[in-house]
Amino acid sequence: MRDGMYESFAQVYDMFMDNVPYEAWKEYILRELKKENIESGLILDLGCGTGRMTRLLAKAGYDMIGVDVSEEMLMIARDISAGKADGILYLLQDMREFELYGTVRAVISVCDSMNYIMEEEELSQVFSLVNNYLDPDGIFIFDLNTVYKYEELLKDNTICENREEGSFIWENFYDKEERVNEYDLTLFIREEGELYQKYEETHFQRAYSIQTIRELIEKSGLKWIGVYDAERGGEVREDSERVYFVAKEQEK
Repeated sequence: MRDGMYESFAQVYDMFMDNVPYEAWKEYILRELKKENIESGLILDLGCGTGRMTRLLAKAGYDMIGVDVSEEMLMIARDISAGKADGILYLLQDMREFELYGTVRAVISVCDSMNYIMEEEELSQVFSLVNNYLDPDGIFIFDLNTVYKYEELLKDNTICENREEGSFIWENFYDKEERVNEYDLTLFIREEGELYQKYEETHFQRAYSIQTIRELIEKSGLKWIGVYDAERGGEVREDSERVYFVAKEQEK
């Protein structure tokens, strides 16, 4: 997962992720929540990172808990929330073994956080914990990068971006047999004046088929609701790059 990851990238994460459509993701999540008559109450954001989605949902009127395994990301999230009356509780926890004091009305996870879970057994454990902490008929919404995205778009490609505040080189190496994508990330972050510090990180994500996710959801005790194309809405297509999964708590 994200253990030991995002240590240096956390400093510039929001800057380089400013093209991510968080507002559109928020609107989709709000629609799904309102379908289930969840218009207020406590929501858990798993893999919350620097808290972008957590804060958007707090602003929409929900009481938010953000969980992430990266201390550096949570420090930024807490700094942003400092002095604001958003009431967000940030917890430094691994989503594979997170603990809450009570149940929540919904659990959400965006920005392919679940792809960082490298083993099916561990992903099943996450789903079981979600089911355990959801209110009766509570809803679970999360996204994943698709097998198509890893195999056809990322695979062995290199992504670069250069800005005054910093630059990055993001090299991808995809193992089709293992369905594991390795990201070798090189960062040049501006420290002071014209001085840039070099940092290196390696990340791993796993691609999961929709059928595997459905089986793991149902194995955990959650009720399968559906899967949808995250960019275009509606049914998943062969070239869908990111998909939303929706599941519900069932009576235990």
